[in-house]
Amino acid sequence: MTVTLTSNYQEFLTEATVEKIEELLADNYTLEDMLEFIDEHNESDFVHYYEEYVRVGEEIGYEAVDALIEEMGDVSYIEDCDERYQGCFDNEAEFTESFYDQMGYNIPMEVVVDWESTWETNLRYDFTSCSDGTSYKPCHIFRDN
Repeated sequence: MTVTLTSNYQEFLTEATVEKIEELLADNYTLEDMLEFIDEHNESDFVHYYEEYVRVGEEIGYEAVDALIEEMGDVSYIEDCDERYQGCFDNEAEFTESFYDQMGYNIPMEVVVDWESTWETNLRYDFTSCSDGTSYKPCHIFRDN
């Protein structure tokens, strides 16, 4: 049974979860969103990470945060992910080119760079790439800790 289908969530959730829900309701969080998060993840993740999830989701977009959770397989990776977020791109190659442009490298137009290979051999060890499954800029890049 999913929690989002019941209005009697207090009967099905632990006391700590109910207390957290009531605390967040007083701070104007939406009950439906909280229960949906619990359904998708679990009560422990809700109690420990929901406020951070909302904070970073509002900062960089829930698509990026959800993609990171799915890629990493653990909600705990969202902590301060807004500070590590590099943006959304069509693919890793586009990010790689942008990264080196921002670093100030002046690569002559005559030089052809294989940005995909540069990602694979250099940057993928320092960044996490996640896809949100959309067609517009689906590749979200996060700097690793």
